[in-house]
Amino acid sequence: MSKQLSLSERIIIERMLAQNYTFASIARKLERSASTIAREVKNYRCFINPDSHKGNDCIHFHSCLRNRVCPDSGVHGCYGYRCKFCPEGISCISVCSAYTSSHCPKHDKPPYTCNSCDTTKQKSCKYNHAHYTAHRANAAHLKTIRTAHSGIRKSPKELKEMGELIRPLILKGQSLNHICSTHAETLGVSERTLYTYIDNNVFDVRNIDLPKKVVYRKRKERKVLTKFEYKYRQGRNIEDFNSFMDANPDLPVVEMDTVKGRRGKNRVLLTMIFRNTSFMLIFLMPDGTQKSVLAVFDHLTSLLGLETFRKLFPVILTDNGVEFKDPEALEYSSNGCPRTRLFYCDPQASWQKPQVENNHRLIRRILPKGYPFSTLNMNDVRLITEHINSVFRKNLDGETPFDRMTSEEHKKLLSSLNLSPIPPDEVMLKPELIKH
Repeated sequence: MSKQLSLSERIIIERMLAQNYTFASIARKLERSASTIAREVKNYRCFINPDSHKGNDCIHFHSCLRNRVCPDSGVHGCYGYRCKFCPEGISCISVCSAYTSSHCPKHDKPPYTCNSCDTTKQKSCKYNHAHYTAHRANAAHLKTIRTAHSGIRKSPKELKEMGELIRPLILKGQSLNHICSTHAETLGVSERTLYTYIDNNVFDVRNIDLPKKVVYRKRKERKVLTKFEYKYRQGRNIEDFNSFMDANPDLPVVEMDTVKGRRGKNRVLLTMIFRNTSFMLIFLMPDGTQKSVLAVFDHLTSLLGLETFRKLFPVILTDNGVEFKDPEALEYSSNGCPRTRLFYCDPQASWQKPQVENNHRLIRRILPKGYPFSTLNMNDVRLITEHINSVFRKNLDGETPFDRMTSEEHKKLLSSLNLSPIPPDEVMLKPELIKH
């Protein structure tokens, strides 16, 4: 049972109050405590004051004709005025001997309301009326909850310390999720709360400084082009991939793609991401040709050994770029030994390899579109790889891709490529990372 009373329970309270049931009887009906019912009625009863006027709650107000009740009436010059309309602003109820409050003494003891009072008597009663109404009580309760959960519950000193902590990290390109994962105990608030504080301009940080606080334009849906099935795709399309994975569910999948720099420039980045760990490899190629992609595959095979390569890259899913249209060369090593299985997404269906596409956004924070890759070197690419894989991820239960690279094959890969994690507070996803 919920700790909070529901609307249906409040309706029962209203009906039983009208029938003059005690709080104890209502509590037994609802399987609640009597104190809960009493507190509910006292907190959410509504007062109706028919005989009040600007704070004057005397039951004689409307019929009162008295004047000169003040001992100093001659001094104040109130001749001709009724005391209830005193031009000097003096409250007549403080000096009038006939004053009688409209507060009903029955409201100070159970049932605290007029719900059970006779209707005829209520019409002639000059006291304030108090009624408990289920729908009004429920609305007031919901408003109370919203109010309790709103606002800022930190002192100015605590907010200042939080701002001094998160501002330099955000300016490095770190997301609030990464910051919260690193400084959860220090901050003491959730990621959602931090977004709320920033929306309310609590910190010297704005939404424009947040990498994900952007409104993305909805893309138009495009039909998947399946009219032609080219030779290189035969036995390697997305349906073949799904069938193969159904038969081999334990095999790790690697998504592969390329990232291009400034138009007209030759250098290209080859990206590969392990689905099970979200770890992304980035390689700098002289151009976007099949020969350059093959050179990366051969280099990894030579570096890791054929058996390790087979365990790390058993299945690769990529798009239909011209650089990937020689599957036999990629699937087999230079001496003709099989090393991987290559499959292709449908044309114009990049969503079929979502992880590598999403991780490209992290690359673009460091290398915006139009950035000249001609200025990059291997150390720059290694540094980019390390920083991107050191970001805490929600899909990894608050861990980084580096944290998930735990197998012997993974460790050999990291060692061979000389990759190591970056301390959380030093992670940077800005172009300043590779400025020479």
